[in-house]
Amino acid sequence: MNRQAIRIIVLLATLSIAGIIVTQIFWVRKAFDIKDREFNDRVNIALQEVAQEIKKLNKDSSEVLPVRQPASNYFVVSMNDTLHPFLLESLLKKEFQERNIDENFEYGIYDCFTDSIVFGRYVLMGDSNDLKQSSDEPPPLWKGDNHYFGVYFPSKKSYILNQMDIWIFSSVILIVVIVFFGYTLGVILRQKRLSEMKNDFINNMTHEFKTPISTISVSSEMLLRDEIGGSSDKRARYSRIIQDETARLKTMVEKVLQMADIDAGQIKLNKSDVDVHTVIRQTIENMEIVVHEKGGNISCDLTAANPIIKADKVHLTNIIYNLLDNAIKYAVEPPVINIKTRNTKKGIVISIQDNGIGISKEIQKNIFSKFYRVPTGNVHNVKGFGLGLFYVKTITDAHHGFIKLESESGRGSRFDVYLPF
Repeated sequence: MNRQAIRIIVLLATLSIAGIIVTQIFWVRKAFDIKDREFNDRVNIALQEVAQEIKKLNKDSSEVLPVRQPASNYFVVSMNDTLHPFLLESLLKKEFQERNIDENFEYGIYDCFTDSIVFGRYVLMGDSNDLKQSSDEPPPLWKGDNHYFGVYFPSKKSYILNQMDIWIFSSVILIVVIVFFGYTLGVILRQKRLSEMKNDFINNMTHEFKTPISTISVSSEMLLRDEIGGSSDKRARYSRIIQDETARLKTMVEKVLQMADIDAGQIKLNKSDVDVHTVIRQTIENMEIVVHEKGGNISCDLTAANPIIKADKVHLTNIIYNLLDNAIKYAVEPPVINIKTRNTKKGIVISIQDNGIGISKEIQKNIFSKFYRVPTGNVHNVKGFGLGLFYVKTITDAHHGFIKLESESGRGSRFDVYLPF
């Protein structure tokens, strides 16, 4: 499947998920509004019945005024006379219970003569004995010129939400499905990217192996010719070519086998006391010829007071070799490489600075991935499998250290490798 098709699938999937989310939000809000209206209707009917009952007890023949609702959770009923608090409370609880309104409420009685709320109480519907004078949030004051009582539901929204179990459950399930879908899509994209990188690796490895094999084949044929057989200089020359190319093949095979061991979790570190400065100097000595052939140089500033750490010498050498090899390969001019060391409280930092092509911020997050190679545009003169930095990071992590990169495109790179004592 090509990238364009994947982009279309991702776009359609994103639009579908967005549509499902919007639809779910719409219906949840719709369900909440229905529950809210149902609650208000039940409270209105209950309060009308309470008002009617109070008028009967007071032998008041006047018409019952409609229940007002100044706020979503506040209801007001106007009366012609003062009210007895406990009578009102008992009537409210009775009517609410008959209509399955089991939400806690607060009521207050307003006296127009004193222009104040003369009584207020917070009522727990589930426990008639557990009462308190008022809640933390008292009911609002209704600006009226007569007696009235107000009923306030502080937790009305929570009460309605608790009655929407099926909607909350479906929303949670939807969120889980979306998260799982997003995770699955991410895994698919990562797997596709890894598959592409593996294909690039296989193609590159085939090309890398083909060159030395061809050179060995040609050199072997030349050695078998009769006219070459008698010339010791030519025999030595072709034998040396075969030896060099065989060593090159061996190195490449070892890199691939190292990755196989890493994937199988078979990294075994043979730790001992290692002098980091000695390892750096030995590695530089082996690579200076290549650097000098390119007209460059390697400088050292090994200032760490304590260069001795517990490490695997072979793997530590490979870390420095890989970083130096990258610095040489990605140089666009004679390579200039500087190696520094410094101590921290718990270890040593090895810094390798180069003057290469640099690495842009966009791709820095990928450079330690297996098979990933820094793109060099249309120029394909950089050899490698894309395993070097992955190996460096894996071995550094195995030593309980870390590696940090500072780089800008066109301005070279600096790798800082921290290794604990």
